Amino acid sequence: MSNVRAEADSPLLRIDVFTLFPGIFTGLLSESILRRAQDRGIVQIDVHDIRHWAVDRHRTVDDTTYGGGAGMVMMAPPIVSAVEETLGTELARARILAMSAGGRLFNQSLAEELARSERICIICGRYEGIDDRAIQILNAEEISIGDYVLTGGELGAGVVIDAVTRLLPGVIDAASVAEESHREGLVEYPQFTRPKVFRDLEVPAVLLSGHHVEIARWRREQSLRRTARLRPDLLDLERLSPAELEIVGQERTERDG
Repeated sequence: MSNVRAEADSPLLRIDVFTLFPGIFTGLLSESILRRAQDRGIVQIDVHDIRHWAVDRHRTVDDTTYGGGAGMVMMAPPIVSAVEETLGTELARARILAMSAGGRLFNQSLAEELARSERICIICGRYEGIDDRAIQILNAEEISIGDYVLTGGELGAGVVIDAVTRLLPGVIDAASVAEESHREGLVEYPQFTRPKVFRDLEVPAVLLSGHHVEIARWRREQSLRRTARLRPDLLDLERLSPAELEIVGQERTERDG
C-alpha cells in the first residue's frame, strides 16, 4: 500500500513493512486515523511482499533450521535483498526493526523516539523466526510488543505503526497526546461523558464543577491510584511528593486488603 504525499506542514515519515502476508495490513492502514495521516501526507506507509525477492520459481522464503528442531526459519537472502533494494541509499539512515518475541519491549518512550525518525523499516518475522544473519547484516533492532508469542510479526508491526503515527504532528490533537497513559510514567485517569448518570453510576461531581485546579488535582490523584493498582511497576517513588506517596500507600493498603 502506498500513497502520494499531500501538501502538509509536518515532515513526512516513511514506513516500509516487509512481510509474507501483506493482506493483513489492508484494513489497518485504510481506516480511521492511519488512513487520514496518509491522506494528509504526514506519513507514507508501504507494505512489501518478501516473496518478490525470492530467487527460485517456487518463491521459497523459508527452510528447515540448522541444528535440528521443529518448524521453519525465514531465509536471510530474500529479506536482506528486499530491505537493501527498497531503501537504497537511505539504508544507513533508516531505523530497521525486526518484530521478535524475544526483542526489546516496545513502550511509549520508544514510540516517541521512533516518531522522530525520517524512515522506519519493519520486518515481520514468521514461523520459528528470522535467520539471524539477516538481523546482523541489516543491523536490525529486535522489538517485542509483549511477553507472549504470536503467529507472526504483523500484528506487532501494526501496533508499532499505530503508536508511532499518532505521535506525529498534525495526526491528532496535541493536547490528547499530552495527557494520556504512560506520558508521565502513569496510567491515565478515568474518563467520562454523557449521560451524567448511567445505571445509578454518576460522573464524579468534581468534573462537573468547572474548577480546573480541582479537576487537575483529582485527575492526578486518580492516575496515581490507578497506576498503583494496575501497573505498580511504572511508579517512580523517588519522583513523587510526600502527599502523592501517601495516596499510593493508601491504594496499596486497599489492594492488599
